[in-house]
Amino acid sequence: MNIQFKKGALEFLVLLIIQGEDQYGYSLVQKITPRITIAEGTVYPLMRRLVKEGYLTTYFKPSTEGPARKYYRITEEGHERLEALLEEWKAFTEAVDLFIEESERDE
Repeated sequence: MNIQFKKGALEFLVLLIIQGEDQYGYSLVQKITPRITIAEGTVYPLMRRLVKEGYLTTYFKPSTEGPARKYYRITEEGHERLEALLEEWKAFTEAVDLFIEESERDE
């Protein structure tokens, strides 16, 4: 898959997933990679940025498999950002779909 497509969608995907349930970094990667191949190291800088921008907060939760894990939770600002991204995504994909349909008619 085109790397620019992934970069453009990753913030949106992360917020969508965390909206449903708080996640720690590795669990988030595990939810994404069956459908879109990403490197684990790609997610952590994004998570730090989303926390810095106020879209996510963090907390630590004990783990039975080692040290406590840092979990990410979406904030009210994160919900607002997700709504905006959803609207933008729908408008973008509708426009792309129209171009695809037009090009198929021209063939």
